[in-house]
Amino acid sequence: MSLKYTRGTFQLMKSINRSSILNMIREKGPISRAEIAKQTSLTPPTVSNIVKELIESKFVIETTQGTSQGGRKPTLLEINADQFYIIGIDVGRYKMNFVVSNLFGDLKDSNVLRIKEHPTKEDILNTMKKGIHTLLEREKNGQKFLGIGVGMHGIVDVEKGISLFAPSFQLYDIPIKLELEKEFDMLIKVENDARTMTLGESWFGHGNNEDHIVGVNVGHGIGAGIMINGRLFHGDSDIAGEIGHVTIDLSGPKCTCGNYGCLQALAGGPAIAARAIKELKTGKYSRILDIVDSDLEIVDGKVVYEAACAGDEFSIELLNQTGRYLGIGLINLIHTLNPERIIIGGGVSRAGDFLMDGIKETLHSRGLTKKAKETPIVLSKLGENASAFGSCVLILEEIFERH
Repeated sequence: MSLKYTRGTFQLMKSINRSSILNMIREKGPISRAEIAKQTSLTPPTVSNIVKELIESKFVIETTQGTSQGGRKPTLLEINADQFYIIGIDVGRYKMNFVVSNLFGDLKDSNVLRIKEHPTKEDILNTMKKGIHTLLEREKNGQKFLGIGVGMHGIVDVEKGISLFAPSFQLYDIPIKLELEKEFDMLIKVENDARTMTLGESWFGHGNNEDHIVGVNVGHGIGAGIMINGRLFHGDSDIAGEIGHVTIDLSGPKCTCGNYGCLQALAGGPAIAARAIKELKTGKYSRILDIVDSDLEIVDGKVVYEAACAGDEFSIELLNQTGRYLGIGLINLIHTLNPERIIIGGGVSRAGDFLMDGIKETLHSRGLTKKAKETPIVLSKLGENASAFGSCVLILEEIFERH
């Protein structure tokens, strides 16, 4: 698909009337032209003209006939979901997750590539390109692909598509959008990974019915995506949601950002492992020692979780304490933003109830009001692919702009 055609396609979708009709077909289809006119208050000729354009662009197809209301049976319309695909990428600390979705967000293909230790900018970009080419080559009709969305950890210049600072790699100014546009003839969008996770949950997960939500990505680092009135909030310089660097303990451990006692330094994946190792070195016993054959250097968050699942009290308490630390960060978010729901994703979220017990304990003890204490906090519905699916939504938003 040529870039000219792709951009023209997105331009076609920008009309409010077209967008309203497209969204209605997506959410309520199969649906008739007459019903669309009735629900949108647009005239039947206007609806017919727009639908004709949408059919010509292959975004909409005519399908089964509906029930007659006395005349001819109406032809129903639905989204041509598999006509176009989107690639979503989640750039983590150790790996990149690639997914291919259709226009309904259904998973059509996926791939995972490891990221080398201490990568350069070129390493990151080359891994992205390799993963994208692999997915494109698997699909015989490459013209199906509309765009590529990228969820990148750290600080992102959304307008320019630049990774300003990727703390896990200690890399600055990675020109993701520019480099991918050179290589691939389609729309490229770049966003922070916590925000893409929140987008994914907003469209296809546990945030689908709320306008004010916060998604918290807890992995190697910790970040939040803030959604207000159904729109992501970026702040003045794209750092809104960096709750991993909110100070929780003035005397706490040093964070990768250089400060002490950040939430990330107490509740991120590496922090869990570091606390476990520190306490085990004092002579405490845990099943962790059996799992790693007493080699403390290979202890990580996954090992702690494995020991907790085996009933290890040391590990269970360690994850509960992690939940309490997270709870402090979340109660600060609740008192500041008062969201309808908080959704927790990322690798550490796999600890499930071990983590949630500590979070709920903190909310109940520190919440300012009864409603604050009862703020729904749930684990991500989309799991490890939440950020990658959310990256697909970066492109879907250009087509299905929800009002």
